[in-house]
This record gives sequence, structure tokens and C-alpha cells, in this order.
Amino acid sequence: MTQTETETSRTYDVVVIGAGPVGENVADRTRAAGLSTVIVESELLGGECSFWACEPSKALLRPVLARADARRVPGLRQAVEGPLDVSAVLAHRDAMVHHWHDDDQAEWLASVSVDLVRGHGRIDGPRQVVVRTPDGGTVRLHARHAVAVCTGTGAALPDLPHLADVRPWTSREATGADRAPGRLAIVGGGVVAVEMATAWQGLGSQVTLLVRGSEGLLPRMEPFAGEMVADALREAGADVRLGASVTSVTRDDDAGGELRITLADGDRLAADEILFATGRAPRTAAIGLETIGLTPGDWLTVDDTFQVTAVTDGWLYAVGDVNHRALLTHQGKYQARIAGAVIAARAQGEPVDERRWGRHVATADTAAVPQVVFTDPEVAAVGLTTQEARRTGRRVTVVDHDFSAVAGAHQYAEGYRGKARMLVDAERGTVAGVTFVGPGVGELLHSATVVVTGEVPVERLWHAVPAFPTISEVWLRLLEAYRG
Repeated sequence: MTQTETETSRTYDVVVIGAGPVGENVADRTRAAGLSTVIVESELLGGECSFWACEPSKALLRPVLARADARRVPGLRQAVEGPLDVSAVLAHRDAMVHHWHDDDQAEWLASVSVDLVRGHGRIDGPRQVVVRTPDGGTVRLHARHAVAVCTGTGAALPDLPHLADVRPWTSREATGADRAPGRLAIVGGGVVAVEMATAWQGLGSQVTLLVRGSEGLLPRMEPFAGEMVADALREAGADVRLGASVTSVTRDDDAGGELRITLADGDRLAADEILFATGRAPRTAAIGLETIGLTPGDWLTVDDTFQVTAVTDGWLYAVGDVNHRALLTHQGKYQARIAGAVIAARAQGEPVDERRWGRHVATADTAAVPQVVFTDPEVAAVGLTTQEARRTGRRVTVVDHDFSAVAGAHQYAEGYRGKARMLVDAERGTVAGVTFVGPGVGELLHSATVVVTGEVPVERLWHAVPAFPTISEVWLRLLEAYRG
């Protein structure tokens, strides 16, 4: 240690590494339970979701989707025929992320009496975390009861030659761009890929979507969802290519920075920017896992109370994306609420409630995960897909219904196009999964989540009367189709 460096030591009941929404919720719950808590963060408080994912992406998508909806309303479509004001959209995006400042988050932590140490935190043996601060100092934190790893994930880039030299976009650059590129190539077919394709095509870019596999977009959802999104992207002017594997990318700075992209079939295309939306990797490579016998860069396997199973004495927890159970902000916050309650109960010597629906045991991040894909049309799903049901041997009855036969859908939009699927467990008589595709269906998702999570018998759903005329009438139509 040099003369300019300092080291201090502090002891807390709980040390949280990572101050995204997940880490903040863990810290809030443990502090509310009376446990002294400190949170460590090397970037912005609020994390990926607040500054580079959920918030900015939806700020970009909202005007695109609102215009698409307006164009389907007679008497309104003529007023929205022109292009979007891209500068105004980007300014709104900037405001939504507080211009990438986290002062309000710091104020909130102080208001709930959670201490903050800014810097890079590394585990240094059992219950020890060492933080390298921006000024070159070191803070050693000792946890009496628990260390919670809430470091999330980062973009996973493919192993292509000299890829770093072309300065590719990841989701961070895609949501933080200060202009709409003239030509944007997007590699991937998952949620980030289709949402960013929707946003930037709508904001004036010419988007080419390159999907390596032949199974289509949104491969983890019902096939019709990806097919409908692909059709809509093509109608909007995007070039959607399936079975298109990128083998090389170069950037010609002498030609204005143009990108030259080569595909496995020999085809070539040019673009101004390229976004790789090819998966996520856990941010665990540099947090000291090797000091406790774990492998840096690995996902952290946990039990249903979020204790890391490979660590003895039960002091290490992994919450949110880093445990690979459900890579969604709302699911991470759900996990955080449970983990905070578990840590507090164990610290106070209380028995942890192991009952299936107890507040100390997670089930919804495996059995009933809700997700909305903010494309045009929207996709909303919870529970099993047909493929998942078959793979797990669960016998289900598949019930489909076209939204065009729902009166409320015609009030929502002229020529409304959408589809609903309900999976009914043949043995239990309950709903095992639901998928909706269509404009505005994200607002239907919580009702489906309650039905799946609560294991509501289908016969009881007949008495949950949807209001007329709304698109929620699709529930009645699904029940009628199920009854035959």
C-alpha cells in the first residue's frame, strides 16, 4: 500500500454487492428488519435497468408503439402520418434516466439508513468484502450474517476475430445512442433484439435483423409470437433474415466508419452500426469467488431462499440475474424481497417458513414468470409454453383464440390483429400457461399471472366477468373454446 492509499474496516450485519434494483431491495428489506446494512456499487446506483435497459429502452419504444396504435384509430391516423421527432424522443429518454446521474438514488439510500461505499467490491474470504474506492483507498467490510451478491449480468459477445476493433453496440449503446443510425444491423432474435429493432426502425433507421437459428424470433416463447413480431417488423420496413450467421465484421474508418458484415452463406451487407444482442453473462469474473472455492465467471447456483448452495455456513446469497433463475428485473426484485426476509429471519433466530407459499421460499421465478416484450404487436406471457409442457411431460389442453373475434379489440384498434393461447392442465383443471400477442396486451398479463400463480380452477374463471367492451373479454372467449 502506497502512502496515498488508506484502508478502513467496518462491520455490518449485511453487505450487499451491487446497487441495482435487486441489491437496493435486499438492502431495504434487511435494514427495515433492523439489520445494519451497507451496499457496494462501482457504477451508477440503480444499475442496468435504470440507466441502460428497462427505463431507456421503454422511453425509446413508447412513442413508436403509441404512433402504431394511433395509426389504427379512424380519425386519428391522419394526424400521425409524419416521422417522429427523434430529438424529442432522445431528450425524453435522457430525462427518464436522469441524464445518467444517480443523485436521487443516493438520497433514497440515505433516507432508509443504508450505508453506501462506492467502488469495486471483491469477496476476500468468508463474510469479507474488500472495496477498492475511486480515490485509491480500500474499505474492508465484515458481514456478521450475510453477503448478498447482486451484480447482475453483462452483454455476452460472440467470439469473432477483432470484434472489439469495430466498436460494436451492446444493449447499453443501443439504449444510450445520441442519434438514429442510418443503417443498423442487429444480431440476435431474442427480446433485446426485437425491441431494439422495433425502436430504431420506428425512429428512422433501416434495420436488418440477423437471426442465426432457423427457429425464428423469440424462440423461448410460443412460435406464433415470434412469427407475428417478424411479420410486423417486415411490414414496418425492417429486413428480417433467419439462418443468418455472422462470420466477420470490419469497420472502414476511411469510408466514414462503414461496417462490412459477412455471413456464413457468403452474403455481405453494409451498416453504420451493429448491435449484438446474443445473450447475457454473469458479472462474477472479478468479485473474488476464487477466495471461497468458487469459479470466477460462473453463475451462482442457489436454493429457494437464495443461499448459494456451494458455500458452507449459509452466509452467501446470490439474488437476481446472477443466479440465472429468471433474468428479469421484476423477478429479481421478487427474489430480493424473499432474500431480505430470509436473511432477517435467520439473523434473528426465527425459523424460516418452508411452506410452499411461505414468504421465505421462491416459487414464482420458476413456475410463473411473467414477461412483456414491448414490440408491435406486444407479446405477454406467463407460465408454461406448449413446448415446455411437452418437454416436462405435463399433459395440457391447448386453447387458442383470435383477438379479431373479441369486440373490445375492435374498439381498441381497427383491424386489430392478435392471438391468445391458454394451456389447461388436464389433470388439475387449472391454467398452466398463457400467451397473448396483440396491441396493448401487456395490460392483460397480471390477470393471467394471478390465474397461473393462484392455480385458479378453470370452472371458477367463469365467474371472473370481463368488462364489455375491453380486450379482456378474450378470457371469456378462451373459456368458451375450452368448453367446446
